[in-house]
Formats: sequence, C-alpha cells, structure tokens
Amino acid sequence: MMKSTRLFLSPPHMSGREQEYIASAFESNYIAPMGPMVEKFEESICTATHTPHALALSSATAALHLALRVLGITEGDIVLASSFTFIGSISPILYQNATPFFIDSDTTSWNLDPQLLEEAIRKAPKKPKALIVTHLYGQCADLKKISQICDAHGIHLIEDAAESLGASFEGKQSGTFGIFGVYSFNGNKILTTSGGGMLVSPHRDLIDKARFYSTQARDDAPHYEHTEFGYNYRMSNILAAIGVAQMDVLDARIAKRRKIFEWYREELGDVSEISFMPELPNASGNRWLTTLTFEHTNPNALRLLLEEENIESRPLWKPMHLQPLFKHALCIQNGTSQTLFEKGLCLPSGTQMSREEVERVSTLIKKGLK
Repeated sequence: MMKSTRLFLSPPHMSGREQEYIASAFESNYIAPMGPMVEKFEESICTATHTPHALALSSATAALHLALRVLGITEGDIVLASSFTFIGSISPILYQNATPFFIDSDTTSWNLDPQLLEEAIRKAPKKPKALIVTHLYGQCADLKKISQICDAHGIHLIEDAAESLGASFEGKQSGTFGIFGVYSFNGNKILTTSGGGMLVSPHRDLIDKARFYSTQARDDAPHYEHTEFGYNYRMSNILAAIGVAQMDVLDARIAKRRKIFEWYREELGDVSEISFMPELPNASGNRWLTTLTFEHTNPNALRLLLEEENIESRPLWKPMHLQPLFKHALCIQNGTSQTLFEKGLCLPSGTQMSREEVERVSTLIKKGLK
C-alpha cells in the first residue's frame, strides 16, 4: 500500500517572490557576501522588529558567537544560559573558551526560570558576564523579570530569538530587549533563507564591530591588513534576496502558525492527559511549533505511531545539563526541563498545513492514547 505524502515538522514555505528577488541579485552581479539585497534584508528586519541596527550572517550560531566576542567574553568567563534549548545556543560559549552555567525552566513558559536565574547568580563561583536566554519554540521567556535581574547585576542580556521572530512581550518584539538579539533563517524556521541568521542591537558601535569581525577583521586599507582575527560569517546577497521575499509574508506566517495551534487545541484540548506549551499572558508567541506533553503515555510510542503514517514529529529538546558533553557543567535545575523532555512532543506545524492534516495527526494521537 502506498504511503501518503510525508507530513514534515516544519518545512520551508516560499512566498512566491523569491525568484524575482534572486533574479535581481543576479542581474546586479552581487553574488558574494555583500550587495543591495543584504542591506535590504537587514532593513526589513529593523522595520519588522523596531530595532535600529541589524547584521545578516551565515547562521544564528555565528551571530551568538559574534555577540560574545564583541562583548569581550573570553576564557574563564561565566555565561549563564537556558538549559532547555538547542546546542547552537551554547556552542558559541565554548568557542570563546568561556564556561556555561545552565539554568532550568519554569512551568509557566517552559523558558528560563527567573527565580533560578537569581539563584545561579548567587551561587556562581564568580560574577557572570552575560546571559543567553532562549525563547523556546517561538514563545517568549519572562523578559520583564529577566531584564530587571540582568540590569541589577550588570549582566549582558543576549536573546536567542532564533525560533521567535515576530513574537512579542508586552508589545515589544523578542530579540530587542537585550544588548544583542539573534534570529535564525534555517530551513525549518518560520521564515527561511535555506541557512542564515541575523544579529540585532540598539547599539550601532557594537553592530559595526560585529560586522568587522564577520568579514575576517579586515582593516581599512587598499590591501589586506589585519590587526585582529575575524571570521567568514557574512550572508550572501543571493540568500539575502530569499530573505527579502520571506519578510513580505512574516505576519501571514505567524497568523497561520497560531491558527494551526488553535486547530490542534480544538482537536486535543479536551484530552485530559495532554497539556500544550503555555503562553505568558502578556506575550504573543509565533507558535513556530505546536508542542505538548502527555501525562501518562510515552511520547516516543506516539512518535513511532505517527512515523508509521509518514508523519514527522520530534521529542522536545534534551536539556543541556543532561547532555554527555556537559555532564560536569555548572547548573541550577528543578527537574522541569527533564520532565518536559521525557513527556513532550513537537507536532507538524508547517504553514502549508490544512485543517484536515491537523485532524489526521490528532486522530492518530488519540488512537495512540487509547
């Protein structure tokens, strides 16, 4: 029997204007990591997020690395970080030979727990230099409390908003509360350039320094002159052209992801053992992925059931403090993220999904629960 068309977790969804912008980039012959499309993409991010300065880069991980480098984070410095996240949020700390200090989640947002943040600062062997807070699955952490704590202790706040482009907290865009914010345009994100990232900041001098490092730290000279080392981290004009077309549909993509979440909640909300990822009352997430937990059922059994029907789903992130790489790392834990990892599942949430496809997934889940 032929399987139905595969239903992916979060596939790319083009706006339809990408080829037009790519053709314009080719006509200009700006193919390398420079050109008018890069500038236009950066400007579109500034407009959408109401942040004054943006830098288009090869990935969000590269953006985080530049943020730490510009802030002078170096060997032996302590960087606080969300434990319930993807390793791309953490690797840049290691690139700088700094020390990560992982902080567990709260139950009200599944994001970094502000109370544990205070505890981590008290218990750190020396004063932390920065905090990388991840806005998980497109949902904002409690930025009011977290910002206040960082300000009170003189800690740089860096927002990993890789998954939360377009999400807001008290009317302000995620990624714009800290000294730096980071967005991702990987293939599975709400918008994609196939691969890429963006660094934003209210400080022009910091973005200028990051731009300098992102282009091999080339000094202002007619030849190649270097007083510092840098990286090859810039985004190409071709990928930026895709990004410009994608930004045209950001609001529509967010609206559809939130609609898909509502469809799932209508289908599964009355199942007693299911709990959906919460949204803080003063926040509006982009619902990049619909995620949920099961009180009694093994989510891996449901994942395998869905896979048999050619439907992709995925466990929630395995917390960093439980990763073998970080078995000796500093951490403050309360068990929340471990429980979420053990009980949770990400469901297909691509913006081309139909109501019928959501019903199909939901019917299989209810079948598995029985």
